[in-house]
Amino acid sequence: MAITLFPHNAEAYEAAVQMLAETGKACVIHPTGTGKSFIGFKYCEDHPERSVLWLSPSEYIFRTQLENVEATMDWTPQNIGFCTYARLMLMNEAEISALEPEAIILDELHRAGAPCWQEGVERLFAAFPAVPRLGLTATNIRYLDNQRDMAEELFDGCVASEITLGEAIARGILSPPKYVLSVFSYQNELEKYERRIRTAKSRAARDAANEYFEALRRAIEKAEGLDAVFQKHMTARNGKYLVFCATVEHMDEMIAKVPEWFSGIDPKPHVYRVYANDPGASRAFAQFKADNSEHLKLLFSIDMLNEGVHVDDVDGVILFRPTVSPTVYKQQIGRAMSASKKKDAVIFDIVNNIENLYAIGAIEQEMRVVMNYYRDHGEGGEIVNDSFQVFDEVRDVRELFEKLNDTLSASWNLMYRFAEDYYREHGDLEVPKRYKTPEGYSLGSWIYIQRKIYNGDEYGNLTQERIRKLEAIGMTWEGVRNLSWNRFYAEAERYFKEKGHLRVPYDYVSDTGLRLGSWITNQRLYRKGNIRAASLTPERIAALDAIGMIWDVPDYLWVQNYAAACEYHRAHGDLMVPKTYVTTDGIRLGQWIANLRSAYSGNRTNDYRFKPEQIRQLEAIDMCWNPQEQKWENGFSHAESYVKRFGKPQVPASFVSEDGFALGTWIRHQRQAMAEGRLSPDRAEKLEALGLTWEKVDPWEFRFELAAAYFRQHGDLNIPGDYRPEGIWLAKWLNEQRQIRIGKRTGKTLTDDQISKLDAIGMEWGKRSQSVWSDRLEDAKAYYETHGNLLVPQKYSTPVGKKLGNWIKVQRKQRKKGALSSYQIKALDAIGMVWELDDPWEIGFAHAKVYADENGHLNVPVLYECEDGYKLGRWISNQRSMYTAPTQSRFLTAEQISRLESLGIVWQIRELQWQEGYWHALEYMRILNGQPWKSTYLSPDGFKTGAWIRSQMRIAQRGGMTEAHREKLRSAGLLEQTTAASPTRKMSARRGDAKSEIRL
Repeated sequence: MAITLFPHNAEAYEAAVQMLAETGKACVIHPTGTGKSFIGFKYCEDHPERSVLWLSPSEYIFRTQLENVEATMDWTPQNIGFCTYARLMLMNEAEISALEPEAIILDELHRAGAPCWQEGVERLFAAFPAVPRLGLTATNIRYLDNQRDMAEELFDGCVASEITLGEAIARGILSPPKYVLSVFSYQNELEKYERRIRTAKSRAARDAANEYFEALRRAIEKAEGLDAVFQKHMTARNGKYLVFCATVEHMDEMIAKVPEWFSGIDPKPHVYRVYANDPGASRAFAQFKADNSEHLKLLFSIDMLNEGVHVDDVDGVILFRPTVSPTVYKQQIGRAMSASKKKDAVIFDIVNNIENLYAIGAIEQEMRVVMNYYRDHGEGGEIVNDSFQVFDEVRDVRELFEKLNDTLSASWNLMYRFAEDYYREHGDLEVPKRYKTPEGYSLGSWIYIQRKIYNGDEYGNLTQERIRKLEAIGMTWEGVRNLSWNRFYAEAERYFKEKGHLRVPYDYVSDTGLRLGSWITNQRLYRKGNIRAASLTPERIAALDAIGMIWDVPDYLWVQNYAAACEYHRAHGDLMVPKTYVTTDGIRLGQWIANLRSAYSGNRTNDYRFKPEQIRQLEAIDMCWNPQEQKWENGFSHAESYVKRFGKPQVPASFVSEDGFALGTWIRHQRQAMAEGRLSPDRAEKLEALGLTWEKVDPWEFRFELAAAYFRQHGDLNIPGDYRPEGIWLAKWLNEQRQIRIGKRTGKTLTDDQISKLDAIGMEWGKRSQSVWSDRLEDAKAYYETHGNLLVPQKYSTPVGKKLGNWIKVQRKQRKKGALSSYQIKALDAIGMVWELDDPWEIGFAHAKVYADENGHLNVPVLYECEDGYKLGRWISNQRSMYTAPTQSRFLTAEQISRLESLGIVWQIRELQWQEGYWHALEYMRILNGQPWKSTYLSPDGFKTGAWIRSQMRIAQRGGMTEAHREKLRSAGLLEQTTAASPTRKMSARRGDAKSEIRL
């Protein structure tokens, strides 16, 4: 079943796909609850051939989204690789390179702006600059981080679709809530204002403030308590409500109030609690979602439900958490609204700080803006909701607080002096709205209000004298956005005068640092998508037209990209452009060619619509619409050349043609395709005509024929060491036959027929004429080939009694004395000789390097011993202990730490190992779908999943498991049969009986 998007998401998806095709970057900014994660999954569904890297703040968010799309759309992605921003931050360059994404999706993209996380994201972008990136978020602004715009920083301002929360409500995408304002804790505010009154310098201000203060105290005494507020407005008496708190202590305080506040609704409400570090959070969250009882359900939460996680059938939210972040505020109330449900929710805004009762006004303002726009354009029918219910249970209290605050606020002249200071330091009055002076005064907000008063948008006293004074220090009465647009337009005008056109490269940055190319692209997209109409007015469109603005970008891009394709064809003779290829002037030609092929084959319906002349133009420069077919023909051509040269098609698996084509591997793939029924009859017929047989060639017979050919040509088997016919190291293979014959290769033997064949071509089985040193070198090579290193125990002897360990030790001493020749040193270096083993730390590091080279990591079991008896597991454990010790007690040097980290050591390994086993087990259970599991099961990546599950059961039975681990396994259904297994079955499992199965 294909993913079906809501109309607003379908529109956003089409705009994002188009923008990705043109710029390689696009982001979608839609409110919480509008289903924007489905846009990302739709992209994955429409591009199954691409490996998509999905980045998110947490795996919990991603898995919840995945469960949602699987449940609602009956679709499971097969091409997504997941990584958290935190994990990406810890990756080194090699690990990032190994990701090899063909598309990147950044969920909750504003979170990628966190200082440490952004560094990892930028390294990913630097490693894969040509890979398309799609961002999803409810807000692109980091309000508490200098209002940084992450759509601008990470996507160069490429916003494909933007919908505010107010717009979503007005258009009916989200159902309007019932909004109830009240107060829980006001005592702190009263005490704060009482102190401010006492310290006010003006007697008149103190007297006026005291009057408001006494009136405020009386109004609070008359206000209804929260128990009455909840009973009045909580109509769903058995409903589900999310309760947002600030800290664990705050949560405990609020839960303690449940009997007092909610007993009138339900004497026995079901209370659940979740927070990020709570090991039982997942289970509590699942129980809350599954609770369909007739009781009131309250889920108390800290942060976990702010973003990315949706709960169906929520009847409302209760906001106890005070916040100055619009991001967090909108995410919290968005939990009660969803595009997939129609019932209206109730929002109880019970903040701890009365001064934070402002955010709902911002949402109402967003609704007014969008309603005015649609009505002005004759599209009033688009407006579904023009308002929503707001019940202000503390209106009198709030108004008195505001009047009291105004009485004690700074004077106009004082704020003007702060504005003068800002102008002297910065040279302008473009003050960020949330800017505060070092003394704590909100200068940005004050400047903003002066502009609104001047433009008639707000009531206030702004005399001509005050206007003159502000203009004298650089005041401009336009908003910051207007100032920004005018600056960019002036730069565009200058560019037009210099160049005679506005074909500005996307990455062009002016001498003054303005990203003009990105800005021009955005203006086109705003006009095409009819977004930000308040910014791109008809007057501004006309002004851009006057300086040569190109609005029809696709035709222009076609001409630009086709010219780049012609240039590539002239240079290379074809259009087999690598997908990541980017021209010197920044055109992503490889991606463009790939998109054209996909559109031609019918896989892309929204990106391109060919004109007949465009197809003819491409085919005129040898466009290959099916590169896979061309690649196969290239492999067949190499196979033909091989047959002409060697007279047979039996190609060694390791054979590589002179031009670098891996023919042996290609032949192996053809045999595999034939065996699996994937090789077309015409291809099979062509290969059979060359003489190819579908049975694999015997490797021994193949090498013997090469040796026999050499014997026939030269009359002996004195084969040079660098002689490699058809990629086979023949001298090494003959020596291997000698070693097998004299018993030096355990488990390997030669048949009588093989020995007779070798005898017939002059094989000498005795030791070749060589020095004792060369003989021992051959033994050392054999040890290296078997063990992958030369860390030979001193007492080690070869199968024929040669003391190789002692000989290796002598070589180290001989080199220190200068008694080894350069040839001998070089020969030993070639097989991994370790010369310095006197330092105990260096001994351990040498063993660690061998282990890392063989296994790709340093996750060494603590009891692990190397083949030479060295206790590497204990040594690694000691290094971790020293690393985690206080700095003054740490014995590891910075150089040693760096060298261990170059091998991939993980300093905190135990929990990482457990989590790895846990997720392997979850995947195994999903595959089994209720069938019996086996203790011998290995996951595709080699992880011993069955053994791990068995070990966890034993640990749980012995009582040695942490409660957190036990709870995770139980909630996942992995410990249901722990106590059911009989002693006989346990013994059978310990013996490794292949028949022992436990059904979970």
